[in-house]
Amino acid sequence: MPEFRYIARNELGTKIEGVIDAATEAEAVASLTSASMFPVQISPVLQQTHTGRVRRVSGQLLSAFYSQLADLLHSGVPLLRSLKILHDQTSNTNLKFVLDNVYRRVEAGETLSDAMARYQVVFGEMGVQMIRAGSEGGFLEESLTHVADYTEAQDDLRGRITGALVYPVLLFVFMILIVTGILIFIVPNFEPLFVDLRKRGELPAATEYLLFFSRQAKYVIACGVPLFLLALTWYRYWSNTESGRRTVDRFKLNVPMAGSVYRGFAVARFCRVLGTLLKNGVPIVRSLDISGDAAGNKVLADAVQSASESIASGSRLAPPLAQSGCFPKTIVEMIAVAEESNTLDGVLLDISQSLEKRNWRSLDIAVRFIEPLMLILLGVIVLFLVMALMLPIFNMSNLS
Repeated sequence: MPEFRYIARNELGTKIEGVIDAATEAEAVASLTSASMFPVQISPVLQQTHTGRVRRVSGQLLSAFYSQLADLLHSGVPLLRSLKILHDQTSNTNLKFVLDNVYRRVEAGETLSDAMARYQVVFGEMGVQMIRAGSEGGFLEESLTHVADYTEAQDDLRGRITGALVYPVLLFVFMILIVTGILIFIVPNFEPLFVDLRKRGELPAATEYLLFFSRQAKYVIACGVPLFLLALTWYRYWSNTESGRRTVDRFKLNVPMAGSVYRGFAVARFCRVLGTLLKNGVPIVRSLDISGDAAGNKVLADAVQSASESIASGSRLAPPLAQSGCFPKTIVEMIAVAEESNTLDGVLLDISQSLEKRNWRSLDIAVRFIEPLMLILLGVIVLFLVMALMLPIFNMSNLS
């Protein structure tokens, strides 16, 4: 919806400036008048500082923003002035555009979390939820510090994974290109040499398969690439729907090996946010609503929502989490003991730290296994190609 910047005066004659959402200028005037304000000047907001869609920003830049905002607020700088300072000093046009819009929405009366939620692709679901919790619980600076630390850790994790995967991915791409080139340009030249062996029924099965793959390679590429792009487009649309995202999140939890690591990070996020909220005095039902969304997985969020409803009716947290089957039994047992001893907030924070360390170790080990597996796969493919092409030649030389 279009936005209009206005200057108005209230019944006491006090000058008021802000931004209002309205379909037309007349509608903006009507909205201000109904709020007992008398418009003096109204002009459309021209958003020409940024073209194109809002994109993600780097984790390092986002972490620096959260950390600097926390420092400014902790030093007593008002929120609007802090946002203005960070907007002016950033050189990233995408982030500058987003911060400008966040500043104007906060100036117009929105909360910081609501303004950021409009740009969740930049700030992330967990960041928005943590900031909302901090605003409601009165510990915004601490929340921003936690989000900064988490964002920096996530960026470091992505960097480590990317660095570890560069060589295997390049090796895989190189392998695909080489094998495709051999199938299309080299293998067809051998087929006339094997005509006599095929007539006598002496052509090895491996060679027959290789020749078949070679004949079909062009058609597979011609049809497969457009179909792959079409499927990718459909998946991106479908995965953004409610049912699609829930299905994808359920699949992520059940992927062999990788699913356990993904589940561990999601549960760690949930425990960290819930522990932080409870530690700062936020009621448990509200804390569960926020931490369930911060987990970043719809299936876990549904389980947490069910637990929140049970707690509202007088139950404890551990039983509904155990019934969902989404949380490891050891975690559920620790939560149950913590509830008995009234130390839930501290235990949840300890669980999150332990899970994160364990998952990082598991992830490092898994990534290190990828490189030798790719080399073994490449060796198997090369061995198959060599055997499929050389065996008929050896047979022909024996017959002669």
